[in-house]
Amino acid sequence: MKTKEQLGGIYSASITAYNDRGEIDGEALQKVMRRNLEEGAAGFFVGGSSGECFLLTEAERIQVFEAASVYAGKTNLIAHVGAVSTDEAVRYAKAAMAMGFDFTAATAPFYYGFGSREICRYYDEIAEASGAPVLIYNFPGNTHKSFDVSDPNYVKLLRSGAILGVKQTNYDLFQMERFLNLNPDLLAFNGYDETMVAGQAMGSIGSIGSTFNVMLPHYKKIFTLFNEGRREEALELQHKANNCMEAMCRAGLIPAIKYVLECQGFPVGEARKPFLPLTDEQKAYVGGVLKTNLMEGLYPLR
Repeated sequence: MKTKEQLGGIYSASITAYNDRGEIDGEALQKVMRRNLEEGAAGFFVGGSSGECFLLTEAERIQVFEAASVYAGKTNLIAHVGAVSTDEAVRYAKAAMAMGFDFTAATAPFYYGFGSREICRYYDEIAEASGAPVLIYNFPGNTHKSFDVSDPNYVKLLRSGAILGVKQTNYDLFQMERFLNLNPDLLAFNGYDETMVAGQAMGSIGSIGSTFNVMLPHYKKIFTLFNEGRREEALELQHKANNCMEAMCRAGLIPAIKYVLECQGFPVGEARKPFLPLTDEQKAYVGGVLKTNLMEGLYPLR
């Protein structure tokens, strides 16, 4: 198993690329990944929310893993395998690990109001199937499932060895610190781009972000400055990153990321319906904010 030092750093939460027919375009995804690697990415979180996971068929989700797996052994790869069905999540986990992924991650199963015993069993089975501990993708804003650290079932799970750590896509960073307090061996990754500095301050070893697809050097600079103790400089760049994040979220985060990628010379298709493409007004707004706030010389938009 890789060490904490090997796993720390900036991870791009990869998009899913499509061709003109709306089919998975593995080569286009690989080009974006290659650019991010050249920029200093520590790895990739593949098949997550930024990858429109729940808008893909089962075959398409595995196809995305296949495309990303060309970088297995060359960088850190985490496959998001979350599903409502445990058996489906297990199938993804087995497929990804057979392709050379380092670990799996999973959202909690949602929709049916599963209890903590059921959710814990879901993670246990994914870990067993993958042969490695699982990263909890903690995204209660979307799953409506949070992890109550006073619940004995979750306490047992977090201390069991079945869990690698947490991707904390939750503004509640106190909760992330409580996870680490329960088990100092767990690894924490900040999951909201806009709270990266705060996540580092609370113990995260890295950050996994959707906008890293289009502005990874900006975030890598923030990450490095903070770790060097240059907090004010890091915070200044975090403010600028947050201006960009705010603009893209207002326009529609995933469609905006795909628009910016196209402007940067990486056509990856439009986001799947019911997402809508950006209007001309939204494109002008997003482009203007990025030009104003990104580090000088970084990705001038066409």
